[in-house]
Amino acid sequence: MTEHRPVLAVIGAGPAGLAAALAAAARGVRVVLIDSAAEAGGQFYRQPAPGLGARRPQALHHQWRTWERLRAELDTHPAADRVAHLRDRHVWCVEGESNVFSVHALVGPEQEESGTVRADGVLLATGGYEKVLPFPGWTLPGVVTAGGAQALLKGGLVLPGRTAVVAGTGPLLLPVATGLAAAGARVVALVESAGPGDFVRRARTWAAAPAKLAEGAGYAARLLCHHVSVMTRHVVTEAHGTERLEAVTVAALDAEGRPLPGTRRRIVCDTLAVGHGLLPHTDLAEGLGCRLDGPSVCVDDEQRTDVPGVWAAGETTGIGGSTLSLAEGHIAGRSAAARLTGTVPDPREWAPAARTRTRLRSFFAALDAAYAARPARWTEQVTDETVVCRCEEVTAGAVREAVGTLGAGDLRTVKLLTRAGMGWCQGRVCEPGVAGVAGCDLTPARRLLARPVPLGVLAAPADPTSEQ
Repeated sequence: MTEHRPVLAVIGAGPAGLAAALAAAARGVRVVLIDSAAEAGGQFYRQPAPGLGARRPQALHHQWRTWERLRAELDTHPAADRVAHLRDRHVWCVEGESNVFSVHALVGPEQEESGTVRADGVLLATGGYEKVLPFPGWTLPGVVTAGGAQALLKGGLVLPGRTAVVAGTGPLLLPVATGLAAAGARVVALVESAGPGDFVRRARTWAAAPAKLAEGAGYAARLLCHHVSVMTRHVVTEAHGTERLEAVTVAALDAEGRPLPGTRRRIVCDTLAVGHGLLPHTDLAEGLGCRLDGPSVCVDDEQRTDVPGVWAAGETTGIGGSTLSLAEGHIAGRSAAARLTGTVPDPREWAPAARTRTRLRSFFAALDAAYAARPARWTEQVTDETVVCRCEEVTAGAVREAVGTLGAGDLRTVKLLTRAGMGWCQGRVCEPGVAGVAGCDLTPARRLLARPVPLGVLAAPADPTSEQ
């Protein structure tokens, strides 16, 4: 009789998922790595399609050697039946019962059929997504998210435009601006709402993370080399154009986050890459009943959630970059392997990763506080005609009427009265903006399904087979 090998389902093949899968597979657990992309790497290590014939894809990345090591290790495991990498799988639900988990995913580009993976444990490495706040003109063609511009460049070798402004707040703006400039775009301005003083006050924290300090200095040098104008404590107040983006208006911010009178200036551009930070992807964790701390999944020192048999690592536990994700994934993979094989985890095995995790969590907490000087009064710039929910074409005026006239006092009531958040994205994109305009708390919405699912998939009888 063949001895049962525990199966760990790792959802997400970005830095955290790859590190977790490799750590668990090396310790005797069979890993099923499930990812929505055609190739591993996630957003951080996103690769151009092979048919594009990219000669130097490493030019679009940093930490390329780390990626090559991860990819080489991943390639060695399938032959030994240690890792099964399921590509083009869009997970829409995870069910747990009697210490057995069923991971349901839509299969292939058409996403019209569903496959199921049975596992003894689940490791969530689902990453994060961009937070974008609405402003007049943000729905014009030519306005893209900062991460969207980066994805076009990395995955499609495509520039979103020839003359670009990169705006918003957060560390993602730096690699986006330098990447676009290096690829041939004319980046006329990087507009950041945080100011230098917000970073100077935390100098001790930066000194404790010299690698991150050097990384930031490298971005600054490249911006200088490409003659990119860096405008701190500024914000884009409006995007202009008829059929597509033609220009943006930029203004300096006062201490309260309001545009200063007399500082508005118009910048001609055909592309605006805008982002206001990242939020953890927690839909699957919420569906499993995992406890959250604000927007992030709560984990212990082993990266375990409060749901037995479920681990989480990377951006889903808090936004912190690829190096932190690698450390958390490594710890989670080792812990899962030990516990699924019935052995006692030894924290000494992942002590270096734990030290990295502690240091970087402290660093990113300070970084987030520095960037928190984003425009606190941004909703005052959102006119009543501005669309805040693109799926349902709900305007800011409709949201304000729901609150001021109809008495809505929370995000759910606003949704019921206006349909904001009832479209294709189910509020994943528009919730921060709608909540801000409404003046409501942004509370996590526990969704039964993590993504839109065809009715035919839901109506089909349960499939007893497994994709493993």
